[in-house]
Amino acid sequence: MQTLIKNGRVIDPANQLDGSFDILINNGKIEAIEPQGKISGSKDVPVIDAKNCVVAPGFCDMHVHFREPGHEYKETIETGSASAAAGGFSTVAVMPNTSPVNDNRSITELIFSQARKTNLINVFPIGAITKGLKGESLSDMGELKEAGCIGYSDDGRPVMDSELMRRAFEYSRMFDLPCIQHSEILDLTHEGCMNEGIVSTELGLKGMPVEAEDIMVFRDICLLRKTGGRLHVAHISSGGAVDLVRQAKAKGLPVTCEVAPHHFTLTEEACRNYDTNAKMSPPLRTHEDLELIKEGLRDGTIDIIATDHAPHDVADKQMEFSKACFGIVGLETALPLTLKMVDEKVITLQKAVDLLTHQPCRLFNLDKGSLGVGRDADIVIFNPKTQYTIEPEKFKSRSKNSPYKGWKVRGKVLHTLVAGKTVYSASNE
Repeated sequence: MQTLIKNGRVIDPANQLDGSFDILINNGKIEAIEPQGKISGSKDVPVIDAKNCVVAPGFCDMHVHFREPGHEYKETIETGSASAAAGGFSTVAVMPNTSPVNDNRSITELIFSQARKTNLINVFPIGAITKGLKGESLSDMGELKEAGCIGYSDDGRPVMDSELMRRAFEYSRMFDLPCIQHSEILDLTHEGCMNEGIVSTELGLKGMPVEAEDIMVFRDICLLRKTGGRLHVAHISSGGAVDLVRQAKAKGLPVTCEVAPHHFTLTEEACRNYDTNAKMSPPLRTHEDLELIKEGLRDGTIDIIATDHAPHDVADKQMEFSKACFGIVGLETALPLTLKMVDEKVITLQKAVDLLTHQPCRLFNLDKGSLGVGRDADIVIFNPKTQYTIEPEKFKSRSKNSPYKGWKVRGKVLHTLVAGKTVYSASNE
């Protein structure tokens, strides 16, 4: 089965490609990429006209929560995959804080099985660093890698025990998989619900000091010098933490980091009306932190963009701010929010695509994020100029917890293909 994508602007950072090309897909693989008009196919080949659109590798999100098994009322692998496809994502990595926790082969295999049944996007599990996410003893990290996990994390809870984290890094070096740390010193953030500062004081809410993130990032970097493991800092939100990563990279240490769109588009001011959709962990920080994160994007300190897609049921959010769950959904708003960084000239459009495609796959050793001939035809087609208003009630995700309701943005996903199969088309909406 062949499909021809024509008349689009192809941006493929993995192959340093940016120009007017047509793409021929055959049996789920990319058969040819040629300048426009050079591919001659039979008249009955289905054609996708990508005029005025960008054609890129399918986006890859290395930090999502699909809640299955255990909390399917918030999200399932099926609904999460549909949400990802609508956002242009063909590949995601799911975090292990499910119930039961993904700390053993059986849960990893269950996740793969459910993803195959859903048959929408590529889903890769992240295994737990510690058993039950309790921070008391290491999981069987070797078994998790054999089962198909692409990294380790206790995301949602940091590994507080320094000796345990040291051993985790040693295993990460052995298995060549990153340890993904939720950087937070719990002693400093206990019962906190937003960034500690003037706004939290005015609202009468217990704050979470930025130092809690900085100290944990510093500790883990120090452990790397001894272990040689791989550290990936999840959802970085502190300007100080960005600088710590920058210094570590300058010393040649194996440190990478990601940023979520809400940490470069929102500040603690979003919490002023006690909007629980603006409650997340790490919390929204100050304007100064936001500007330093933008600088980290600009100079390459920040390696990738990841959404930290964290769906919650209405009941989990419609309560007093201090008791509401942390997190927001992010898969269906990632593209337009990232394009805001292009509008502000923080990054170029090519860099934006790179942060969402090639770089995540490079860091996690995935054979994705490229439009090379012979590769799987995982492709997103989006119109970067289409303007619209964000309406969370229309999200494919089972949960609608987003602080972006009513935002006017640009950048609309029109088609998402996985292995040549159209898994999302805006024309079907």
